[in-house]
Amino acid sequence: MPMAVAAAQGKAREKGRAIGIGGVFIKSADHRELSRWYWEKLGLRHSPGRGILLQWRADDAPNVRRSTVWSAFPQNSRYFDPSPAPFMINYIVDDLDALLDKLKGWGVKIDPQREDYDYGRFAWIFDPDGNKIELWEPAEQDE
Repeated sequence: MPMAVAAAQGKAREKGRAIGIGGVFIKSADHRELSRWYWEKLGLRHSPGRGILLQWRADDAPNVRRSTVWSAFPQNSRYFDPSPAPFMINYIVDDLDALLDKLKGWGVKIDPQREDYDYGRFAWIFDPDGNKIELWEPAEQDE
């Protein structure tokens, strides 16, 4: 095995990394109708107050239930600010603090705001194009 591949595989196992997509959020002039279109036309299951939930299990933890949220936001939502993008991606991470420490060391722009809920912890960063990225460390899941 080439040295670079071995190093990359070892690095992938360190804590403080994205392990999946936790959500895809987009702005829409008529967010309710857009959501309804996805429910009706693609058969995606709607969870009131949470958007569309896509359930899955990870290969490395098949006993843990996870979900990816798809949700449309009003066009005038400020949730993505200061990003100019009409979308935001949420990544599930295995250790929020470890990842934020790495990102800080690499000079990544990090929003100082944090939020904690019964379903997990959240932080936000920005990519080089200024797109806001949401990081989510889920709370312990039922098996």
